[in-house]
Amino acid sequence: MSVKHSLLALLYEKPRHGYELKTGFDELVESMWPLNAGQVYTTLDRLERDNLVESPGHDLKDRKQYTITKQGKDELWNWLEKPVGRSLLKDEFYFKYLCASFVDYKDKQRMIQVQKQTMMKDVLNLTQLRKQMNQSGNKTMKMLVEGALLHLEADIKWLDMIARD
Repeated sequence: MSVKHSLLALLYEKPRHGYELKTGFDELVESMWPLNAGQVYTTLDRLERDNLVESPGHDLKDRKQYTITKQGKDELWNWLEKPVGRSLLKDEFYFKYLCASFVDYKDKQRMIQVQKQTMMKDVLNLTQLRKQMNQSGNKTMKMLVEGALLHLEADIKWLDMIARD
């Protein structure tokens, strides 16, 4: 997740001060990803240093306002157009499984079962979250939840394959 680019996106809409950016971020992700206020201001300092944002001054309450620059818009567009890389062959559980095999750990099947149980709890929690989102009409993060459920379904099937090996 790029805090830098999320702030640029929020500033694309209109000038904002730091706290507005923090609350705008929280609204954007429906408070599912915590963002520290200090991180907002540190990021704003870097964005200003790199000429991606500028300050036209302070508002009536003496809060420093920020606007996105042309260079900031170009940076945002470039980021939006680039595909996101994924770590396809790095999986922490599988690495643990390989290490267990290396040291001739005898209870690998239990490792798999405990991992599977943890994933099943995640499926239940996400299914409940999806239900709450449907009831509240909240659609913003619903696709993220749907994707996470699909990933968990695939991971559970993968664990079953490992268990049979």
